[in-house]
Amino acid sequence: MGSTTARLDLLGGFRLQVSGAHPRAAADDLPRGVQRLVAHLGLSHRPARSAVAGLLWPEVPESQAQGSLRSALWRLQKMAPGVIEVSGGVLALAPAVRVDVREFDVWAHASIDPRVDVDRSVLAEVGLSGELLPGWYDDWVLLERDRLRQLRLHALEALADKLTAVGRHGEALQAAHAAVRAEPLRETARRALMRIQLAQGNVAEALRTYESFRRYLFDELGVAPSSQMDDLVAGIRRPRRVPALVSVPSGGASAAHRTGWTVGSQDVSSGSGRSGHVARGRQ
Repeated sequence: MGSTTARLDLLGGFRLQVSGAHPRAAADDLPRGVQRLVAHLGLSHRPARSAVAGLLWPEVPESQAQGSLRSALWRLQKMAPGVIEVSGGVLALAPAVRVDVREFDVWAHASIDPRVDVDRSVLAEVGLSGELLPGWYDDWVLLERDRLRQLRLHALEALADKLTAVGRHGEALQAAHAAVRAEPLRETARRALMRIQLAQGNVAEALRTYESFRRYLFDELGVAPSSQMDDLVAGIRRPRRVPALVSVPSGGASAAHRTGWTVGSQDVSSGSGRSGHVARGRQ
């Protein structure tokens, strides 16, 4: 491409920006067939010309599909020269073209990979981008859209757990909430959120997250959360014994007769008190 560089965004919509000797925002002017060609090359790795023609124009004979491909290449070369390289029977975007989907793939796999240093783990802007080419319904777009959606969810959940482990709870919450927004019925995203809340000591928030998801899941699908999610709240709801101050008679026969108060224990689930060790109190 010489001194020309370009950026292709496919997440949230098609946008091609070309800069260099002759800057041009080409996306608004490109015919739909040319946009589909550029988008496909941004999602693939050096496909054969024959395969591209058959994929983008499947409803016409091969000879006509090849003609449509030649026309699209000619138009693109006029409007955004140097964006595509043609080598023999292979097509590819030029190396200087940056593609947001490729950047997303790098971020997502780094977030999932446990070997990647957590200090390099961040909730990148590309991780919060929109879905792939909304409004496009080609089979090859639908397949890739679903792959990216699943990859995004796994990456956000893994990133949330990584950040929680090192105490970066604010960033972890952003990642977990992004996963919940992307797929409200996904239990693993809710569990990631609950783990952060429990790590912060926000027990009430964790219980609210559980209860709201339990009701939502039942209303939408008529099912209950998994045992894995139940296990997260089992420890919270188990009755615990906590210290409680209990008044005792000042003239009692025990060693407590010199104190006005003693420390007992109280069952938080029933409110009953049982005397424990004696502590010094009011004389």
